Amino acid sequence: MKGMIKMEEFEKVYEKLNELNISFEIVEHPAATTTEEADKYVEGIEGVLTKSLFLTNDKKTAYYLLIMDDHNKLDMNEFKEIVGAKRLKFASSDSLYKKMKLQPGVVSIFGLLNNPEKDIKLYFDTKILKEKRISFHPNDNTKTIFISINDMLKFIKNIGFEYEEVKFE
Repeated sequence: MKGMIKMEEFEKVYEKLNELNISFEIVEHPAATTTEEADKYVEGIEGVLTKSLFLTNDKKTAYYLLIMDDHNKLDMNEFKEIVGAKRLKFASSDSLYKKMKLQPGVVSIFGLLNNPEKDIKLYFDTKILKEKRISFHPNDNTKTIFISINDMLKFIKNIGFEYEEVKFE
């Protein structure tokens, strides 16, 4: 189609947040593929730094997006019990692309914009929901976006997802 410009993934995120009147702060930085790398670029900015883990069961019939403080470690056995799965593993890059149109190292709640099937179950570590602000990559690992917890929950509800809180011991 003549004149059609493909919208960048991060632009879709900005557009949706603007449509919902959600204010956000963006920090641009070199590509960061790990949470440790990303943390260096946003040191001193208020907001919980997150890691977003995309998991699946053995048969790839259920998908889970778990958001937790990036300083905490995931106890896979504990999470497996919480979601009632026999076995859990990190989803492959193929599954990640199929379900959220994202590459590894870019996973966040904003990838849910690319999941029209709404078949990803969303979980938040209870501790981070008590914070004021939260950070994610906006489907691009050269940027980190900070938004309020309330606005993040508004975004999730608006795009048709629900979430559950999980408390890790």
